[in-house]
Amino acid sequence: MEYSMFTILAAEFVGTAVLMIFGNGAVANVELKGTKGHASGWLTIAMGYGFGVMFPVLMFGAISGAHINPAMTIAQAVNGMFDWALVLPYIIAQLLGAVVGQLVVYATYYPHYQATEDEGAILGTFCTTDASGSKVNYFVNEFFGTLMLVLGALCCLTSPWGEETPAAAAIVVGFIVWGLVTSMGGPTGPGLNPARDLMPRLLHAVLPIAHKGSSRWSEAWIPVVAPILGAIVGAFLYQTLFA
Repeated sequence: MEYSMFTILAAEFVGTAVLMIFGNGAVANVELKGTKGHASGWLTIAMGYGFGVMFPVLMFGAISGAHINPAMTIAQAVNGMFDWALVLPYIIAQLLGAVVGQLVVYATYYPHYQATEDEGAILGTFCTTDASGSKVNYFVNEFFGTLMLVLGALCCLTSPWGEETPAAAAIVVGFIVWGLVTSMGGPTGPGLNPARDLMPRLLHAVLPIAHKGSSRWSEAWIPVVAPILGAIVGAFLYQTLFA
């Protein structure tokens, strides 16, 4: 079935918003003061991000491919798997979707943002940081995490069984994200997605939140550049070894 460009970009926009609502919404539920899920733990967050990727792939995979991640879009284009003419429109849709999704999280958790005094907890509901304070570790973690995500997703979605049963492949991709957050999420979050980190960080800087602290712009380039490079390598490995 052929879809209009508007529908395709709408899928990327809504899909990225869904990712933010489920993923950063789970972080807000765990970290912000007074929520019913407060301090429920890392598995809650991992599940939120796993479902936040699974559902958009199920919803929109057949329409736009459900990249919902500029790193995935750029990596596929670099490796000859995606039309360069679509890269900028896809990324714009993803960035705007990330803004809207984060605004939904902010609106639904507004009283809890105002009640929370922990700057780190507030920032964590918007963007990533490195737990050890190391920019090198930040870069390494985001690079390898995104490499694993892209390699795993491409292998599943384009395998014979994945193409025959795309819903099953979408579910497995959600479990890949769930597993990555539990296994490689300790150092940075993780982000694995430039839109998921950059646009919420921008909102953190401009929204009127008491006790929000710094948006840490000096390190904001890391969760943008490292995922893109990791995704390119992951897609290259897929193309070279398994395509």
